[in-house]
Amino acid sequence: MKAREIYELMVSMGIDADPRGRNEVESLLSKKSKDFEEMKVEQKAEFDQEALKNPYSDTRFLAGDLDRDVKRILVGVDIEVGEVLLADRLGQKGQPIDLIIAHHPEGKALSALHDVMHMQEDLLAQLGVPINVAEGLLSSRISEVKRGLAPLNHNRAVDAARLLGLSMMCVHTPADNQVQTFLTKKIEEKKPTKVSEILKLLKEIPEYKAAADMGSGPTLFTGRPEGRCGKVMVDMTGGTSGSEDAYGKLSQAGVGTIVGMHMGEKHRKEAEKNHINVVIAGHMASDSLGMNLLLDALEARGVEIITCAGLIRVSRNAK
Repeated sequence: MKAREIYELMVSMGIDADPRGRNEVESLLSKKSKDFEEMKVEQKAEFDQEALKNPYSDTRFLAGDLDRDVKRILVGVDIEVGEVLLADRLGQKGQPIDLIIAHHPEGKALSALHDVMHMQEDLLAQLGVPINVAEGLLSSRISEVKRGLAPLNHNRAVDAARLLGLSMMCVHTPADNQVQTFLTKKIEEKKPTKVSEILKLLKEIPEYKAAADMGSGPTLFTGRPEGRCGKVMVDMTGGTSGSEDAYGKLSQAGVGTIVGMHMGEKHRKEAEKNHINVVIAGHMASDSLGMNLLLDALEARGVEIITCAGLIRVSRNAK
C-alpha cells in the first residue's frame, strides 16, 4: 500500500465508526467547505485545507512521502523521539520501517486536538442533554484544553522522523471511534443489568484481559459491583476528557453508568456526587483495541505490523 492509501483508509474507517453517523460527518465537512470558500484570502492562507477532507484535527500525516510504498510499519500508542530512533535502529538491523504510526497525536495534530472535542456536544445530545446545554458545557473546557496545548513542544518526534528520513502519521479519533462503536455494540448485545457484568464483559475482550494480566485491567472507580447499571454511556471518543460539570446533566438525562478509558479525580468526584457508576476499562488497552480494529485492515492487505510503546496487538483476521 502507499502511505496515502493507509492514511485515507484510516480516516474513512473512522468516519464509518463515528457515533454521529457518516451522513452527519459528511454534512459537517460540506459546511466547512462552504465556510472556506467565504473566507478572505489571508484566512485561507492560514487554514489547514486537510480539514476539508478529514474531519479529525488530531489525525494527520506528519512527515515523509505520501506516495511511499509501505510494506512494514511501526505502531505505538505514544511515539516520541525514542520510538523514532527505535524505527531507525530496526532499519539498521534489517527490518526497514516504511511508516511510523502513532495513536496519540503529535505535531500539528496535537496542537489542534481541542477542535475534535466538539463532537462531544453531539454525543451528550444523543444521551438526552439539550444541545444548547451540551455546547455551553463544552465551550469553556475546549478553551481550557486549547490553552493547555499551546505551550507544548509539539514537533519533537516529527522533527526526529524528518531528520532520519522516516515517514510518520498519527491516528487518534478514528481509532477512538472504533473502540466506541465496538463496545457500544457489545453492551447492547449483552444487555448487562449489574455493574459487575460490565466488568466481566470487558475482561472477555483480549486486549482488556491482557491488560488485567499486567495489573492494569478494567476497574470500578465509583459505585458498587452489585449496583444496577441503568442507561450505559460509552465514553471513548471526543479528543480528551470533557467538562466535569456534565455529570449532573447526564444523571438528569438518566445515565447510570459510564464506561470510559480514564478519568481524572475531579471528574470522578463529580460522577460519584451524582450517583453515576464509573467503570474504567483502561487507557492502553482501549487505545490498543481501537488501533487493532484499524490495523487488521492493513494486515489483511499485506502490511507487516510491528508494535511498541504500549500497544497490545490482537489480530481479528482469520488465520
